[in-house]
Amino acid sequence: MKRYQDYAILLLRIAMAIGFLSAVSSRLGLLGKQSSGWENFLSYAEKVNSFLPKSFIPSIAIASTFLEALFAVFLLIGYQTRKTAIGASILTFLFALAMTYSFGIKDPLDYSVFVFSTGAFLLATSDKYRWSLDEYLLKIN
Repeated sequence: MKRYQDYAILLLRIAMAIGFLSAVSSRLGLLGKQSSGWENFLSYAEKVNSFLPKSFIPSIAIASTFLEALFAVFLLIGYQTRKTAIGASILTFLFALAMTYSFGIKDPLDYSVFVFSTGAFLLATSDKYRWSLDEYLLKIN
């Protein structure tokens, strides 16, 4: 199976990037009728983070959207992949914990948030990232 590891890592990077891009695109209204929209996202963020004051929600929504978009781009191009994967793992793990606190364990399990977080963590453990900007930058240095 080691022989296919480079492909698995590439596919994991792409799948995670698409997951982040889908969420960001939806809340920004870029998916047409399939979009949730920013106001719906704010309402959902308030429910997920029910333990925080309502005044924190817009900042959390903006920060998470920015980070998800940044992680998506970096994962697609393979830039700072290890650090990006660690950041993605932490962000999604915090999301899973917030979901668990606010809704119970079923929702984060149904939406595979723990799996996404663990997949990101696994990606961070790789020694190399073939077909990435990281690999290219290593070769020219």
